[in-house]
Amino acid sequence: MSRFSALPTIWPVILEHQDLMLAPLRYTHRKQWYEVRRRNHTWLQPWEATDPTGTQQSMSYPAMVRAHNRDGAAGVSYPWTIFKQSGFDQKSQLVGQMIAAPVLWGSMRTTTLGYWVDQAHAGQNIVPTAVALASDYLLTQVGLHRIEINIVPDNAASLRVVEKLGLRSEGIRKEYIHINGTWRDHESFAITREELPPGGLLSRLT
Repeated sequence: MSRFSALPTIWPVILEHQDLMLAPLRYTHRKQWYEVRRRNHTWLQPWEATDPTGTQQSMSYPAMVRAHNRDGAAGVSYPWTIFKQSGFDQKSQLVGQMIAAPVLWGSMRTTTLGYWVDQAHAGQNIVPTAVALASDYLLTQVGLHRIEINIVPDNAASLRVVEKLGLRSEGIRKEYIHINGTWRDHESFAITREELPPGGLLSRLT
C-alpha cells in the first residue's frame, strides 16, 4: 500500500527513467539553459505565456533558480529541468523544462503541468516520458489526486503527448491563458489517481 504525506517532505526531487532525468535547475546549468533557449526562440514563441499588461520584466537566471528552489521546498510547485543522459559517464544534456504549478493542497490536491522541449529533440518521446514520469510520481508518491494539462488547440505536438498517454479531455476553456500576446482558448486534459493504469502512465509508452 502506498503511503501519502500531506505535503512533500523533501526537495530537490530527482526522477529518472532510462536515459531521461528530471532534476532541479542549478546555477551550473546557466550556459546550457541560455544556449538552448536562444536556439529555440522561434520554435517556442507561439506557445509562450505572456503578461497581458506588458509590464512584467523577465526574471534573471539566478533569481529563477532561487525561486524554483524556494517554491519546491515550500511544496507549491515542482520545477524540473529535463535532461537526456548519454555515454558511459552519463553526461547530462539540458533538453527542456517541466513544471507542476501551482500545487493546490487541502481538499483539491491538484496541479497543472507545463513544459517545453528543445526542437532538436522533438519527436523523440522525451515529453511524453517526462509527463508520465512526473505524473506517476505526483499521483502515487506525493499524494496528489488530479493533474491537468492545458493546450492551445493548434499545438499539434502537445496534443500528441496527451493522446499517447491517454489523458481525458475536459473540453475547451475560452480565452484561458495569455499566449504570445493574445488570450487563447485551451483544451484541458486531466487524469486522476483512480484513472492511473496498474503500471502508471509510463506503462502506456512501452
